[in-house]
Amino acid sequence: MDNILITGAASGIGAATARLFHARGWQVGLLDVNQAELASLAEELGGAWHAPLDVTDAAAVQQALADFCGQHGGQLRLLFNCAGILRFGHFEDIESAEHARILNINVLGLLQMTHAAFRYLKATPGAQVINMGSASGLYGTPHMVSYSASKFAVRGLTEALELEWRRHGIRVGDLMPPFVRTPMVDGQRFEPPTLRRLGVTLKAEDIAAAVWQQAQGAAVHRPVSWPFKLMYWSGQVSPAWLNRLVMGWLSRE
Repeated sequence: MDNILITGAASGIGAATARLFHARGWQVGLLDVNQAELASLAEELGGAWHAPLDVTDAAAVQQALADFCGQHGGQLRLLFNCAGILRFGHFEDIESAEHARILNINVLGLLQMTHAAFRYLKATPGAQVINMGSASGLYGTPHMVSYSASKFAVRGLTEALELEWRRHGIRVGDLMPPFVRTPMVDGQRFEPPTLRRLGVTLKAEDIAAAVWQQAQGAAVHRPVSWPFKLMYWSGQVSPAWLNRLVMGWLSRE
């Protein structure tokens, strides 16, 4: 039976993905720093395997992977790196420690999880890594500077590792949605002009469906929602100055 290990699983996109894959017969592993919500979701899913985890803790990452994969013959079919944080606001108004925290969780945490998972992925036919990217990893987005930087890093890591791990038969890809209606977005105190102009039309369940599609396919980048798909593909062929002009208009205060 296929298995999936999800970071950031306690709420939002991670929880929606866990529910979808569990409903479709996969063995689900849940990881998150929020122990109460994590335990509640695990109970909802019939006692699914779960463990509290800070993805920036390298030793804890190693242990969590060993514990989950040890119950599945040392194999891991799919790692979904969903853990991440963001902070909307003017760059100078956000403490440098918060910028660093965003990069540590969104980039270093993802890198540590993926690195530690290699031995289990390599041992599994059809193994795959899906990283939680973002539309803001396509072009730098004002008022979410460090988050955007982190998603550029995720995009680069995904592209490079997809090429490098082909020799091991491990597929690597990412999802690139625009804004998604999740507790993380709803809890922000600052509304970026880009969000106000584009709106929030996606739900966590829409991204979970994209994870399912990605698990069946081999796309390196999977843009989510038709409007952003059009922006993504036009951005591949339009000149850089035009992309900058559009982003400048969307983010104008």
